[in-house]
Amino acid sequence: MSETDTTAAARAAEFEQWANVFTAHKAFSHPSELHGVLCGQLSAGTRITEQEWLAMVCDHMGLAEQALEESEELAPFMNGAYTKTLAQLQSSDMSFQPLLPDDEYAIEQRLEALVSWVRGFLEGMALAAGASLGQAPDEIRELIEDLVAISQLSDDEESDEESEQQLLEITEYVRLGALTVFTEFNEPEKPAGNAPTLH
Repeated sequence: MSETDTTAAARAAEFEQWANVFTAHKAFSHPSELHGVLCGQLSAGTRITEQEWLAMVCDHMGLAEQALEESEELAPFMNGAYTKTLAQLQSSDMSFQPLLPDDEYAIEQRLEALVSWVRGFLEGMALAAGASLGQAPDEIRELIEDLVAISQLSDDEESDEESEQQLLEITEYVRLGALTVFTEFNEPEKPAGNAPTLH
C-alpha cells in the first residue's frame, strides 16, 4: 500500500467514524458540514473552549445538550476530532484534508459532502471573523467568493471521467484554500514547551 493509498484509507475511515457517530445519534445534519464549521472557525483564527465546541456540536446535530451526558462516546469523540483537526491545519506538511467520503461513494454523495463542507467552512469563518473579512487581503476575498460559488453547486452530476476529474480539482482547490485562510489568520506555531493550551 503506497503512502497515498494509506492516507486515502485513513481519510475514508475518519469520515466513516464521523458518519457512524451522526447515525448513532440520529443527527439530521451532514458530518462534513460540522467539520467545515470547525475548520472555518480555526482557520479564521478563533480557538473555542471545549464547552463552546460541544454546544456547537449539539446545535449542528440537532441534539439536546443532555445528549452529551447520555452518550459515552459523543464528547470524547468530538473533543478528539477538535484536537486532531487543529493539529492537521497547523501541520507543516500541509496534509490537512476536508472531511469527505471516499470514491466508493457515488459522485452525487461526494459532491453533496463537499458542498456541505464548504457551506460549513464559510459559516465558521463568518462566525469567527465576521465583518473583518471585508478588510481581508484581495486573495482571501476572491477565495471566499469562489467558495460561495462552490457552495451553490448542485449535486445532479453524472458520473463520468470528466466530472470525476472536476470534483477532484475542486476538492483540492478547497483544501488549499482552507490552508491559505489558516495561514493568513493564524500566527505560526511557537515551539512547544512555552505555549499555553486552550483546549
